[in-house]
Amino acid sequence: MNFRPLFSLFSSDLAIDLGTANTLVYAKGRGIVVNEPSIVAINKVTNQVEAVGKEAKDMLGRTPGNIVAIRPMKDGVIADFTVTEKMLTYFIQKAHSRKVLVHPRIVIGVPSGITQVEKRAVQDSAYRAKASEAHLVEQAMAAAIGAGLPVTEPSGNMIVDIGGGTTEIAVISLSGVVHARSDKVAGNEMDEAIIQYIKRKYNLLIGERTAEQVKMDIGSAYPLEQPRTMEIKGRDLMEGVPKSVMVSDEEIREALDECINIIINSIRVVLERTPPELSADIADRGIVLAGGGALIKNLDKRIREETGLPVTLAENPLSCVVLGTGKMLSDFDLLRKIAIN
Repeated sequence: MNFRPLFSLFSSDLAIDLGTANTLVYAKGRGIVVNEPSIVAINKVTNQVEAVGKEAKDMLGRTPGNIVAIRPMKDGVIADFTVTEKMLTYFIQKAHSRKVLVHPRIVIGVPSGITQVEKRAVQDSAYRAKASEAHLVEQAMAAAIGAGLPVTEPSGNMIVDIGGGTTEIAVISLSGVVHARSDKVAGNEMDEAIIQYIKRKYNLLIGERTAEQVKMDIGSAYPLEQPRTMEIKGRDLMEGVPKSVMVSDEEIREALDECINIIINSIRVVLERTPPELSADIADRGIVLAGGGALIKNLDKRIREETGLPVTLAENPLSCVVLGTGKMLSDFDLLRKIAIN
């Protein structure tokens, strides 16, 4: 594959973190130009796109019968091909301020457990959205680069990237992934766990947007110094009427416990399979957390306690993947080493 023209001076090149929850687009020389939810609202009657991104998220759970809000990405991979293509086209045009004739070269971050068929689906979507070239890189690798880890050195770096659909855990050395694991337990599973917990305990049905808000406001993985509570509103399952209840951080911690245990067990599995020389490096440097899920309060404390390793939070956890992918737009040797096409 010819990488040569990838880095022309006046390029329209883009790096995309095609996430289950949010899609971020980085334009060479301009930084992050799009950061919106990966949601598309489609009119079922006309099959037209009504809204994409933030506007579509506002419609979640509030649409009339003829409009459906779809999340085209599931567990980090494309679940709905046509809708993903429409979404990509919209974001690419938005990144280029609606210029129609742009054919950018694109680097896209994908989960490490992705199959050949899924890789092809991502590339095809990019080509149909008018990309001239599409290169794929593993999200864990991109997150490590975005978090500023020295991935090209012969030393072990461990990254845990907790996104919306997948948790990517990887040990990286010499620009390569030594051992990686991709789990389907991440932000969306946590939201679902909160919905189920509130349903069981209070007979109250809440929507996914409310669950996400609860997770962000009072979700924690380890007891907080100051206990917190939050009022949540939903529909009473017995009476069928709107109702609100107060929940505490302790209850939400209980709701999230299973998801967090699964993530910690996966970290243990990756550590067990890491060569001893690299394990020694990780014992010194510790684990770096990235992704939206890394923002859960005291998650670093909990992982530190369970693994005995130092744990740090990346500087911009939400944009690590897209910043790392963006760095590859101007470092063509690095891209050639780590692209997984």
